[in-house]
Amino acid sequence: MKRLGNIIRSVQAFGREISRKNGIPSDQRIPAIGVALGGGFARGIAHIGILKVLEEEGIPVRVVTGTSVGALIGASYCSGLSAAELEEVAHNVRFATFARWTLSRFGFANNDRMVKFLTRTLKVKTFEELRIPLGVSATDFNTGEGVVFHSGSIIDPVRASCAYPGMFLPVEIRGRYLVDGMLSHPVPSRPAREMGAERVLAVHLKGTWNKNGAPRHLFDVIGQAFAIAQDQMSSQWRTAADLVVEPDVAGFAYDDFKRADHLIRAGEVAMRQALPEVRKWLESPEESPIPARARRPVVGPAPMPAD
Repeated sequence: MKRLGNIIRSVQAFGREISRKNGIPSDQRIPAIGVALGGGFARGIAHIGILKVLEEEGIPVRVVTGTSVGALIGASYCSGLSAAELEEVAHNVRFATFARWTLSRFGFANNDRMVKFLTRTLKVKTFEELRIPLGVSATDFNTGEGVVFHSGSIIDPVRASCAYPGMFLPVEIRGRYLVDGMLSHPVPSRPAREMGAERVLAVHLKGTWNKNGAPRHLFDVIGQAFAIAQDQMSSQWRTAADLVVEPDVAGFAYDDFKRADHLIRAGEVAMRQALPEVRKWLESPEESPIPARARRPVVGPAPMPAD
């Protein structure tokens, strides 16, 4: 709790400093903006497009929270990678970059290869060293409790957040067996607000895993079950968001890493559409945060431009 309190004070100080540099009176400071990145396997590459637009437009991001692939991309970005560097990484990853097939009663794959990938990719290795405060969500397999990591090593919490039940083996951290954060925080907008974000932009990767009737294999069954559960749980995370952005990822498979360009573009299109709403936060900094029940305009999915 002490660590979380320090994060909240740090995030609020960021907002005051940005306002000071822009000549805005202290009672009209720019609100601390948080970005909550949801899960979605390869579809999560769309998050890079979201971050790319925010970066290009100079929108100050003060908190990032992530679930599953959102945790992986969020950790990379908060460690110091630019959106352009994230694009380069995305073009070179495949399922085998993170996982290897295994025989276990707990799952079909082990994501221990993610250790090497994150060690090579991240510019820092602990939460305390990050340039932007980060929250990584996971789920306690035994209790169902949501767990949000803010301190210590980044690597194992990201692995746990990506441990999709039925596919990947649970990850043990401090005596707890943890699985994908999508079970407790499909889109971690509430953790972002708890970390001090005064405006929360939630990125939801909506879409079914299989649109052709019968599932092709076990992973289609698991994935579609999660998609249904996400829809049922949506009210829990939407109430903590000021804006929900939904890139059009419905036509992409869970392992469509080879279509990185198209996924990044989907994120860009959705974020460009949402920019007017985000700019209102910066143009009217004197306004107090919108009551939770009045929030959550949804932007997307947007039509994809022709190649």
